[in-house]
Amino acid sequence: MRALATAALATATATLVLAASGTATQALADNQPAAPTTLAAHCGNTRIDQTAPVITRDNILIHAPLHTIWKIQTDVEKWPTWQPDVVTVVKDTPGSLRPGSVFRWTTEGLNITSTVKTVGHGTCLAWGGPAQGITAIHVWTFTPTRDGILVHTEESWTGAPVLANRTVLQAALDNSLRNWVNNLKHEAETRAAAQ
Repeated sequence: MRALATAALATATATLVLAASGTATQALADNQPAAPTTLAAHCGNTRIDQTAPVITRDNILIHAPLHTIWKIQTDVEKWPTWQPDVVTVVKDTPGSLRPGSVFRWTTEGLNITSTVKTVGHGTCLAWGGPAQGITAIHVWTFTPTRDGILVHTEESWTGAPVLANRTVLQAALDNSLRNWVNNLKHEAETRAAAQ
C-alpha cells in the first residue's frame, strides 16, 4: 500500500512539474535520435543550471523556413493549436516576446506563469521561473544547416520535489521535450508544405 501511495505521489508530482514547466505535450510517432549530451545551448547569458538534478537535452532537424519555426514557437497564444495539452495562453506583456515578457497558460488543469529571460530573434529563446517548488530554466536555439533548421532545446529542474522524485521526473522531462520538438517539427513542416 505504501509503495502504491508513493508511486501515485510521484506521478502526481511529475504531472504538476510538466505542466508548470510548460512542457507537457502529446506524443507524436516521430522517432528522432536523442540530442548529443555535449551540445550546450545558451541564449545570451541564459543557460540551464548545469548542476541541476534533472536536465534534459534534445534536438530535431526541421525542414521548414526559420521564420516559420520561429513564429510558431514564439506565438505563445497559439500554442493550443499545435500543443495538444495546452488549453489556454494569455500574454500579460503585449507585443513580441522580449526579456521580462510574462505569459500565463493552462495545461492539464494547472495555471502556469512563465517569464521570458532572453530572446535572440531567430536564434534563441529562453524562459523559466519557479513553480510548485521547482525552478525550471528552458533554453531553445535555432541553427540553420544545409539540411534544415536544427532546433535544440535543454531544460533544467531544481528544487525539493525534484530531489524527492529525481528518477520519475527525469523520465517525465525526457519524454516531454521529445514530444515538444516532435510537435514543433510536425507543425512547422505542415505549414511549410502548405505555403
